[in-house]
Amino acid sequence: MKTYLVTGGAGFIGSNFINYMIEKYEDIFIINLDKLTYAGNLNNLKGVEESKNYIFIKGDITDVELVQLIFNKYSIDYVINFAAESHVDRSIENPMEFIKTNVEGTFVLLEAAKRSWMKGDQWEEGKKFIQVSTDEVYGSLGETGYFSEISPLDPRSPYSASKTSADLLVKSYHDTYKMPVNITRCSNNYGPYQFPEKLIPLIINNCLNGKDLPIYGDGKNIRDWIYVDDHCCAIDLVVNRGRAGQVYNIGGENEKTNIDIVKTIIRILKNLLIDDVRKEGISENQIKYVKDRKGHDRRYAIDPTKTKNELGWSAKTSFDEGIIKTVKWYLDNSKWLEEITSGAYEDYYKKMYFDRERG
Repeated sequence: MKTYLVTGGAGFIGSNFINYMIEKYEDIFIINLDKLTYAGNLNNLKGVEESKNYIFIKGDITDVELVQLIFNKYSIDYVINFAAESHVDRSIENPMEFIKTNVEGTFVLLEAAKRSWMKGDQWEEGKKFIQVSTDEVYGSLGETGYFSEISPLDPRSPYSASKTSADLLVKSYHDTYKMPVNITRCSNNYGPYQFPEKLIPLIINNCLNGKDLPIYGDGKNIRDWIYVDDHCCAIDLVVNRGRAGQVYNIGGENEKTNIDIVKTIIRILKNLLIDDVRKEGISENQIKYVKDRKGHDRRYAIDPTKTKNELGWSAKTSFDEGIIKTVKWYLDNSKWLEEITSGAYEDYYKKMYFDRERG
């Protein structure tokens, strides 16, 4: 039975990954280490919280003592590092938290893995460290071209700079110590359980509550979108098939402008809310163009050819299919949406985790 240490597993992509893996495999054990910041929500994992193959530990990846304790107590085979501060706007306002979590936290995990997995000059068989990164480390593209694994790193916000720094730390542990690592860089994810500060759940939530739909600048910034389950599938393949030391780009090959995303969500909601009184209040009149974000990259687009060719992966979910599934999920889980925006779920789970005092 392989043991996974999944950091940030109560967040959007991390929780989807845990749900995906527990459903797919019976012979794995997952330890979810999460600090439970504002974007971490254990409601995302209700379906697995009673599983014998899963435990949750509340804690910070920058806590050296706690991280080493986990490695000492459990025979960790794989580290999947999702834990990160990830919202660009917040990084502009408070970059220190991003440096601490994304850079220092990654360093703490690398050191604990090295101490546990390296015996003399040799690494234990079957171990691997997966750094889950972002296409934002590459900077911004013009109207044409794609990011490949050999594209120059050119981060343009405190968030992307912190992720780039973490990636380079991970790379250095492979180059210096020969640690078995992979780095994955993915395009914009969407799907269930995403905190509504990000574009798609924000627009859905604001539409349903009659609020303005804020769009930065002219709304024509372009992102490549991937359904979160397709991302989870790719990470699983990287764990099992990825060549040590390699970077793998993961992209949905679905480029959309922000304004197109907003108009698509409006159209889908109006089609789905047939007899719902909220339907009448949803329109493009809610769209409000606001001052552009500082350092706002114009276009991201991922070339996933290497991942396809080496790992046999491809995105299975078209954007047209995925966005309808996503909007339906938020409609069907309106209580989740309400609770996560209010923080009301927190009290319910206070007794559900193992912390250092309880062992």
